[in-house]
Amino acid sequence: MPVFGQAPQWVLADGVPIADALVLSHPEQCDRLRAACPEAAPTAVLAGDPCFDRALAARPYRERFRRALGVRTGQRLIVLNSTWNPASFLGDGGAGDDLLPALLPRLAGEFPVDEYRFAAVLHPNIWHGHGPGQVRAWLDRARRRGLVLIDPLEGWRQALVAADAVVGDHGSVTFYAAALGTPVLLAAAPLHELDPGAPISDFMRVAPRLDPGAPLREQIDRLLEHHRPLPGPAEYTTSVPGEAAVRLRSLFYSMMGAAEPEWAASLEPLPLPGHEPVSVTAPLHVLTRVTRPGEVSMARWAGSPPSAEHAGGDAHIAVHEDTRDVDGLELADVVFRDGRPDDPRFGSPAVWTAEVLHRHPGCALAAFTVGPSECVVRPRGGPLLGLTSPPEASVDPAAAASALHALLGAGGAGDDVMAERLLALLDDGGFTVRAGARSVRVRVTGLPAG
Repeated sequence: MPVFGQAPQWVLADGVPIADALVLSHPEQCDRLRAACPEAAPTAVLAGDPCFDRALAARPYRERFRRALGVRTGQRLIVLNSTWNPASFLGDGGAGDDLLPALLPRLAGEFPVDEYRFAAVLHPNIWHGHGPGQVRAWLDRARRRGLVLIDPLEGWRQALVAADAVVGDHGSVTFYAAALGTPVLLAAAPLHELDPGAPISDFMRVAPRLDPGAPLREQIDRLLEHHRPLPGPAEYTTSVPGEAAVRLRSLFYSMMGAAEPEWAASLEPLPLPGHEPVSVTAPLHVLTRVTRPGEVSMARWAGSPPSAEHAGGDAHIAVHEDTRDVDGLELADVVFRDGRPDDPRFGSPAVWTAEVLHRHPGCALAAFTVGPSECVVRPRGGPLLGLTSPPEASVDPAAAASALHALLGAGGAGDDVMAERLLALLDDGGFTVRAGARSVRVRVTGLPAG
């Protein structure tokens, strides 16, 4: 099998090396170049991996990258990564089935949205070959259920630094993730397409595999619980971590025959991405259980939740006003949206909440999210309220609104009982929301009616 990028057809022209210097990151690559194409071996230069060095340097800022992707404290970020050929994760994985498209609908029914966040990193050739419009159309339903698409050129390294786990294939991004020590689950591993002597082949043979027919959440949780970094990826990605800038600048200036600058060589830090808030516009199935006065345990699902989750609690539907599932608005117990409180299109949170309750007679509570940790809500027949959670350990404001709805109406309470419960929450200053292993205190305040 020809060694990709090192066989004669890639590095020679008329029997002569096409490059004056072929930059490699590890002596193992030099050995393979020597075996694959001895004529090009003299051009090899061991200069490290600047891409990996930038990711290593960014790790102290991991929490910032996570917040940029809308990941809250206690949430797990799972990155889905696919390279571009037919045997990839987005293709059939070599097994004849379209793996990623088949798995995406299951994410909504197996993973509560307040406990897991999903992002997709797709190879640039996928975007180029099919076109951005087609890629977004394929993933449209998943995006409405909370999946975020990562920029394939500028954002994937930040996503890897932020990730709790990566589900991927034989592409380089998956290998980089493993090199960073991130837990990796292989959805596709076509060994026949890889050089059997390459480090990535060794990694593919020993890394844990995804079983598409088994429950996905159990596999992810087991991967995170039992993860032990494999030494191979980190060892073979670069033999000189942190030295790429120095070595590459020295090479470039020597090739120009010029003296290097006096200042130290350095790489551009990975930029902090723009904030990518969670935007779930598909109807949410909300399961709640009031565990004691002023405390509610909840889980929200962007699909039909597992039947076992229904035992011993209440259920309601919460729907974003911008949903494409417009029939869901007529069934919604809670209608919510996000925006700036001074946006003239909505009048104000007070005006918007009143309009929503008037427009949707079946809606019991309207919630206008005004920031990452706060919203303005209006229960039907009740006053305008502000809900706020601590910025350092916030809960999705729409989740807080659903929790309030559950607390007020638990057990099919009538208007008088709901009013008493609301007064109790105001007197107590708020309530507690439990989502998964997290417990967050939400402050409740009365707001002027206008």
